[in-house]
Amino acid sequence: MRILLTNDDGIHSHGITVLENIARQLSDDIWVVAPETDQSGVSHSLSLNDPLRLRKISERHYAVKGTPTDCVIMGMRSILMDSRPDLILSGVNHGQNVAEDVTYSGTIAGAMEGTILGVRSIALSQAYGPAGRDAIRWDCAESHAPDIIRRVLETGFPKNTLVNINFPNCDPSEVTGTASTVQGQRNQELLRVEERMDGRAKPYYWIAFSRGKSTPAEGTDLHALAEKRISITPIKLDLTDLPTVTEFARVFGG
Repeated sequence: MRILLTNDDGIHSHGITVLENIARQLSDDIWVVAPETDQSGVSHSLSLNDPLRLRKISERHYAVKGTPTDCVIMGMRSILMDSRPDLILSGVNHGQNVAEDVTYSGTIAGAMEGTILGVRSIALSQAYGPAGRDAIRWDCAESHAPDIIRRVLETGFPKNTLVNINFPNCDPSEVTGTASTVQGQRNQELLRVEERMDGRAKPYYWIAFSRGKSTPAEGTDLHALAEKRISITPIKLDLTDLPTVTEFARVFGG
């Protein structure tokens, strides 16, 4: 099985190393095409106004000066053009990709682009807690991901669907199970803009979230992680709201 790996944290991130360790337990035919620099939050963007620069890091390892979507396209339409992959894995992301994160995430976008191009694609993310990015429990994803991926592939999933897997912030032995989940929803009242001052007393801004307690709905990705379960969410490319289509058809015709 040929596996193409990508991410949004960059070719030199620890998450891509963890992902390669995971992939090595599934196959020895591994190719890595990842962004030259951190592309977190770029979503499903394409580089249309700048050329793509490709740099070979080592055997079967390439860096692209572009987005995760660019990387998958380069992998599929250039590097592996004559020998397409059987599976695309995107991640392992520094932090969870759940709820609204799905619409912002470059990690999800890498798997989304793979799905668009007709390859089974899975996104993987590792949650972390208040201790921050320097205390990420990578061993949780690395320990559990190979078996989860095998089970997902054995079960199968439809064309035009990708799979989003999130690992809880805990020791591998503390994982309480797995859960098939839907996307949750956060309290967006916690979203804020933080103003700071630079050395010349000019303001600049950070988008941030205030900390606040919330009780995620059962059956959601947020709830699964809160219970130290691995969240597995199938995501369709078709974003159409079918009930509203029916209602609009009554008013506008169809």
